[in-house]
Amino acid sequence: MDAVAIASRKASASRIRAALGADSARPNAGMLDRLFTMAFTGLVYPQIWEDPEADLDALEIEPDNHLVTISSGGCNVMSYLSAAPCKITAVDLNPAHIALTRLKLAAARNLPDYAAFRRFFAEPRQPDNIAAFDRCLDRALDPATRSYWQRRRLGRRRIAAFSGNFYTKGLLGRFIGAAHKVARLYGIDPRIMLTAGDRDQQIEIFDAQIAPLFDRRFLRWLTGRTISLYGLGIPPAQYSALAGDRHMADVLRDRLRRLACDFDLSDNYFAHQAFGRRYSTDADEALPLYLRQSRFGALRARAEEVSVLHRSMTDFLADQPPESVDRVVLLDAQDWMSDEQLNALWYEITRTARPGARVIFRTAAEPDLLPGRVDDDILGRWRYDAETSAAVHERDRSAIYGGFHLYRLRGLDA
Repeated sequence: MDAVAIASRKASASRIRAALGADSARPNAGMLDRLFTMAFTGLVYPQIWEDPEADLDALEIEPDNHLVTISSGGCNVMSYLSAAPCKITAVDLNPAHIALTRLKLAAARNLPDYAAFRRFFAEPRQPDNIAAFDRCLDRALDPATRSYWQRRRLGRRRIAAFSGNFYTKGLLGRFIGAAHKVARLYGIDPRIMLTAGDRDQQIEIFDAQIAPLFDRRFLRWLTGRTISLYGLGIPPAQYSALAGDRHMADVLRDRLRRLACDFDLSDNYFAHQAFGRRYSTDADEALPLYLRQSRFGALRARAEEVSVLHRSMTDFLADQPPESVDRVVLLDAQDWMSDEQLNALWYEITRTARPGARVIFRTAAEPDLLPGRVDDDILGRWRYDAETSAAVHERDRSAIYGGFHLYRLRGLDA
């Protein structure tokens, strides 16, 4: 790794440590947060684990809107773009997520057709993807993104991951792979879930094959360790919120059961990634929005409308003029934050919000985390839409989160 890359990685680690809002009251908090920071400076999410179709139901994006979102792996950015003509700014502290999002946008603009785009991001084991990168994408990338994908490790360029199954890479991909290995040690192949023909069979297979794994002594010991969920991108503070007063193995079984049983598997690509480690390509509807052929024309036409920035959400908003943002997507980032960070963030969200603005986010635990932590003078400017939040949560196929939350800016007369 060259000196520039090392400096960039150190700077990113420093920003991520600051964003964690570390709680020094937790036992071993400093050590655990440092370990998480080390893990989180590389690729975490080859696919992000929030359902953009659920997001779109809550956001109700209008054509002249300015939407600001945390980028993560860029799936949400690309899906919003394919569904609505609006200006999008994507921010993230993780340089790998920035590079992946910029690669996806460049691919939408510069690959020759939908078939090439689909091969690159939806179909594993495509060695021709590397030639497509060299021919169509390398020169279209900004210097930092080009350097990221061209960098070599053990003699192979990073971009070579797209010649195999990219979705097995990163912390999340490796976590799912490790979970599959543990299941097979007990004689269970998680891919059996995808053999279900209907919802009743999904429930039957899960209850008989998958659920009993969470009663195994080793798995309960393992999931009782905070560090065990770093592969899901869950830092120590979020682990505590997710577990509550229950054993983590029981929480994970319940969340995985929802993913496996509460939605039709034919179009739940989150379930296919969890149990099959790849997308189903049987039908257009089985893919994420941005990878569907029916959306490709709109995606290509709008790809220039996105800015991707290596910054925090708070810092970006602090540089924007008042009443300049219509929609904000925070993913689950607030679960990491201290009260001070939450207040700084919501001060900037409120200052930059246009009339009619909406903010969405997810939480590991079920309740909304803002009341009692964000100053009433700030949060009082917003109305929590409990009915829509609950309804969208029920439609959220990603299933791992405890709550989905929608806030709307109140009118001046409210």
